[in-house]
Amino acid sequence: MSLARRLLPPLGALRAIEALDRLGTAAAAASELNLSQSAVSRQLQTLEDHLGAPLLIRDRRSLGLRPEARDYAATVREALAQIANASVALRMGARGGGLSLAILPSFGMRWLVPRLPDFTRRHPEVTINLTTRLRPFNFASEPFDAAIQFGDGWENTHRLELMREEVLPVCAPALLPQGPAPLDRLARLPLLHIQTRPEAWRDWFRHHGSDSGPLPGTTFDQFTTILQGALHGLGVALMPDYLVNEGLANGTLIRAADVAPVSLGAYHLVWPADRTPSPALDRFRDWLALQADEGEALPR
Repeated sequence: MSLARRLLPPLGALRAIEALDRLGTAAAAASELNLSQSAVSRQLQTLEDHLGAPLLIRDRRSLGLRPEARDYAATVREALAQIANASVALRMGARGGGLSLAILPSFGMRWLVPRLPDFTRRHPEVTINLTTRLRPFNFASEPFDAAIQFGDGWENTHRLELMREEVLPVCAPALLPQGPAPLDRLARLPLLHIQTRPEAWRDWFRHHGSDSGPLPGTTFDQFTTILQGALHGLGVALMPDYLVNEGLANGTLIRAADVAPVSLGAYHLVWPADRTPSPALDRFRDWLALQADEGEALPR
């Protein structure tokens, strides 16, 4: 047996240290791995014994990783992601190609999914697997070929712009019974925020030449939940117009300010620059470019 093979730890132990590093607690790691906390602890002990090096910081209530163990876990994460990518490619290759795509839930469901039947008719040999991700991630540590995300803060990637997002403030009619409010009053109302765009309200006020000052309010993780908050009168939400046009039309929502929608960013298809695109990704990217070129035909 080669030295490299003798040093290779058990896969279960590698998955345990990667999960503990990413999730932060043994309880969360155990839940994701469908194991008990004691089983996760045993896996980590096995890894320490196998490597002959201390990895853990132990106290009575928690497990933590030493700094050098965190570096090790990051390398393990990249290796596991590469194995997952290779496994998906091998599994899907016999059927003509697969594409693992990370999407934002609201935009993916409202913009992408209604269009996908056209892609599958054109390319029945390609299978697309969709997973929601709310925040940017490292392609080296996640088993994705590409992602549809908002903004342009992705390093070491290529991107294709799909649609500019235009936002406007909306609320339930009972919150503003007299109709749209001036900006100085709007800033004093309860404002609803979204985790992925913490500066959206401040940028919106600046766009309209207003120094809003502090903007406290309830924070949500998705547009679907922030929309429900607005519908039930919890506050004013800064929403993409394609998500609120129906509510504005049927009267369950009103504009909270008498201003035109403004663009604070765009949705993009992004894919890693250090990886040769697969034929499936090439076909999907070319098809998406046609969808983006439709311009005014995009759903609003």
